[in-house]
Amino acid sequence: QVQLVESGGGLVQAGGSLRLSCAASERTFSDYAMAWWRQAPGKEREFVAAISGSAGTTYYDNSVKGRFTISRDNDKNTVYLQMNSLKPEDTALYYCAAGDTVAAVSGTSRDIDSWGQGTQVTVSS
Repeated sequence: QVQLVESGGGLVQAGGSLRLSCAASERTFSDYAMAWWRQAPGKEREFVAAISGSAGTTYYDNSVKGRFTISRDNDKNTVYLQMNSLKPEDTALYYCAAGDTVAAVSGTSRDIDSWGQGTQVTVSS
């Protein structure tokens, strides 16, 4: 099973930006669709963004559309989440996820193969 390690979280003021990274151990990284999910205290884990293995398809939750951008560098076995115009409501533990398809990792047809350990994002007002 692919191992995922997130990094890049931190404390930022509202309106600021952060870039999260997720490094994968799998040599066949490009075969995996990847996603970012997040979970705030007392809330269910929710889908944020997904990207296909070839990076040809992306899908975002409406709450982050236009502010966040998911991307990947298959040569580096890494997926990124560029977060701009951050809001206090974005505060959460952000998780990287891997699966077969965008639909699988987005929750449309949930089938997550691997989860990372999470990286904390805190947005102050």
